[in-house]
Amino acid sequence: METTRGAERQRTAAERRRRELLEAADRVVLRDGPKASMNAIAAEAGITKPILYRHFGDKGGLYRALAKRHTDALLSALRAALDAPSERRERVESTLDTYLAAIEARPQVYRFLMHPSDDAAPSPEQGFDVGRHSAPLLRRLGEELGKVIAERVDLGPDSEQMARIWGHGIVGMMHAAGDWWLGDRPCSREQLVRSLADLLWGRLADAGDLPGGQGF
Repeated sequence: METTRGAERQRTAAERRRRELLEAADRVVLRDGPKASMNAIAAEAGITKPILYRHFGDKGGLYRALAKRHTDALLSALRAALDAPSERRERVESTLDTYLAAIEARPQVYRFLMHPSDDAAPSPEQGFDVGRHSAPLLRRLGEELGKVIAERVDLGPDSEQMARIWGHGIVGMMHAAGDWWLGDRPCSREQLVRSLADLLWGRLADAGDLPGGQGF
């Protein structure tokens, strides 16, 4: 029994330390964006780089942990918008706005997760080569949205496959439009939300809710 309690205490301490290191990494990312380095993160956490590697394996491991942390938070916010007791059009606009508000509020985090360093030839310590990792994040968002659509919207024959197509298509649209908008700011967030909702609305307006579901 004492061995079990000791193992549990060690696991709890390791999880707490990992969370503290991720919070330190977040602070560096908020400051440095895609140029955040392992050296800077270790310094922010008050540890040596080998200790940071011990917790996450390598830069890719730390990146994946940060990506999961922020994607989990974004998915939770998107689900809250989809669960709101309102008309479908309002929920669609709220969901789009939730995504855009998230990337607007923390643009450096967004750029860290979705864009490699701007340096033409970065050294291993200048930043994270994260460009190749952005596709799995978008795929996860697309799959999750597809599940929600499949659970709530009656799309007729091949409903599950259609829901996945819609989920990935909507996420791709949000990402591409949001990336362009965050860089150029050609219009207000409200105008972008309305325009994207207009683009989605035709087929979505006609689809019925599945009986007994929450509605979409």
